[in-house]
Amino acid sequence: MTTGVKPRVKVPKAATVGEVITVKTLISHRMESGLRKDEVDTIIPRSIINRFVAEFNDQLVIEVAMEPGISSNPYFQFESVVPEAGTFRFTWYDDDGSIYETSKEITIAS
Repeated sequence: MTTGVKPRVKVPKAATVGEVITVKTLISHRMESGLRKDEVDTIIPRSIINRFVAEFNDQLVIEVAMEPGISSNPYFQFESVVPEAGTFRFTWYDDDGSIYETSKEITIAS
């Protein structure tokens, strides 16, 4: 398991029905491509977040496949319509089989 992996997300706490909100996500991960060598000329194994998924109330909002060329600490910003109160769930999948998840609740503003 990759150490120091920390997902962070920013979602408004409340929105009106049908409002388009901006969602921001960042995961701290060094993202090794598998092409670099260490100080003793040994190849550093590939270790990347290879997939990111965001869902709202179990409905897919966005899914991103990542390749070795992506930078460390991948950041994604996207927009989503809020049809109702509910939960955004964010999932990052690591090459080593680790899965990192976090979620944020959003309510409907009156």
